[in-house]
Amino acid sequence: MSVTKQWDISKALAIAGLFHFFHSIGKFCLIPFLTIVFRHLGLSSPLVGIIIGLKHMIHVFWAPFCSYMAKTNSKRRLLITISLLFSAGVSIAFTLYPPLERDMVLRYCNISLHWKQKVTTPGAIDLELYGPKDNTSFVLPEGSLSPSTEPVMLVELGNKNWTMETTTIVNRDTTETTLTLSTLTTFLRTNTPHQKKLKLMSKPTTAKPREKSNSHKDKVLGNSSYTDSGPSFIPSPKPKTSNHSVHKKVRDVSLGIPVLEHLLDNEHRIFLIVLGMVMVWSIFTAPLKWTTDDSLYEYLDFVDATDRHGKVWIWSHMGACIGSCAVVLLTENLGCFLTADIPRIYLHFYGYSAFMFITMFLATFYPIHVSKKTEHPNKTMKALGLIGSDGQVILLTITVFLTGAIWSTAHNFLFWQMQDVGSTGLYMGISVSLAIFSEVVLHFFRGKMLRALSLKWTVVTGLGCLALQMVYYSFLWTPWAVLPIQVLSAFSNGALVWAVNAQANDVATPGTERALQLVLHCLSHDCGASLGSFASGFIISSFSLPILFQACSVTLLLWIFLFLLVHPRLPHIKKINYSRLLAADNSDMSDSDDDQERDWLVKAMKDDCKKW
Repeated sequence: MSVTKQWDISKALAIAGLFHFFHSIGKFCLIPFLTIVFRHLGLSSPLVGIIIGLKHMIHVFWAPFCSYMAKTNSKRRLLITISLLFSAGVSIAFTLYPPLERDMVLRYCNISLHWKQKVTTPGAIDLELYGPKDNTSFVLPEGSLSPSTEPVMLVELGNKNWTMETTTIVNRDTTETTLTLSTLTTFLRTNTPHQKKLKLMSKPTTAKPREKSNSHKDKVLGNSSYTDSGPSFIPSPKPKTSNHSVHKKVRDVSLGIPVLEHLLDNEHRIFLIVLGMVMVWSIFTAPLKWTTDDSLYEYLDFVDATDRHGKVWIWSHMGACIGSCAVVLLTENLGCFLTADIPRIYLHFYGYSAFMFITMFLATFYPIHVSKKTEHPNKTMKALGLIGSDGQVILLTITVFLTGAIWSTAHNFLFWQMQDVGSTGLYMGISVSLAIFSEVVLHFFRGKMLRALSLKWTVVTGLGCLALQMVYYSFLWTPWAVLPIQVLSAFSNGALVWAVNAQANDVATPGTERALQLVLHCLSHDCGASLGSFASGFIISSFSLPILFQACSVTLLLWIFLFLLVHPRLPHIKKINYSRLLAADNSDMSDSDDDQERDWLVKAMKDDCKKW
């Protein structure tokens, strides 16, 4: 009975599917939105690029090493459990330190307001009230008030117009009544619904200039924050698309090292803290995917059921669709702060940690085959050797490297571009889900597509769709505009993956097909993603986000031209898979000329010629 339970393939696949499903839900609760969190912390684009680039480099070198050591020492289940446990712990640590500045949270929370709620009157300024339980916050842009004139503010609330002159409020519709700022705060809290949008307009007046300036009043009406019991004035949430550096008012943090405290400003202190935490996080998360995939494949290989291994990925994709949408649906219905000091963006970290704990429970039942062999050949090194033996594979490896670099720019900074046009987190989550779901749908038509197109034209189609997406991203004009173009991800990502897998199966020696796929998808792609992250951050700081996306599009178009030029001139070495020949029906094998068309080997060689 124990043997029957051990080799229950359906049960093993069900557990593996649930494992990847819940893990992807937790992963996509946070990973796509990670650079948005870094922006909330006040980090500039070059610093964000460095953090993400080093994260990818850890995946390149650490994942295969840990996976090999765990397999050699039969500690795969322990490695999986530790990876999930500590990654959840580091995620929680992000919500504790470094802390987010309240004004920064409000700044980007205001950006995410629905476009219909924004004031469109020329000269008008947005003002947001965050409910009676939160500190009332007013948003004024820097430099919106002229220092040479006495400012007069007109607040439209319901059917009444109120004028704020210095620190007084005058009711223009009824008998004039002067109110202090604290009285205005009480009035708005009791008479304004939760998150009701007000309209605030500034206009000069001919009042006599003040003979003596009041520093406290200047603070109230200037660019500083009013931290008394009344409203708080913070910089305008309206972004400046020409400048992608965030405003520098971030909370002071300490590194605990006196020398560094004097040498580094606050932004670079936060950078070092976040970099250290991300590095620790990557060390624990990097080997998880490689190890679980290897374990399941070897388990199925032992029972001759590797053909069912390719059906598990769909659970991961469906989990990603749910995770990226569920968390933003939850946060969109909440205020900017869950409590006085907990921003709603921390729900991304809490969701990630919660699903990591659920996945850790499933890891105790994950199918893992413990080999009794004392020697474990390193197939990764053999796969690396195969890359240099075929010119077609070399060209495809460079293509995967380039697409990894291009995709990293979209993954890292597309949400920044969407945020600059006023996008909410909901649009961001839907865009991710739509891209992944389109890949799932197109997968069912993969056979027809590969028969209609050769591998060469499948790659070209994927690169062309990716180039079109990049140039489209540079011209986003409204938050929802990103959604239609995400459908092309089925070709720009899915079609390229199919072409890479087909090419790897053609040139790989028996037993190394999957190792070659891992080298191409993980190592080559992650190396490109690392380089792309480093470069894209500095390009944004020197130019702008639209210029970055346009440069990526031009680079892809140039590579398509080179690919079509070089590909036909490279020799292609076809490896014959003899296992298929041995499995062929003897009735199909004939030595006569009349039956030669039925010969499997001849037919396979003809199909191969047509494919290329």
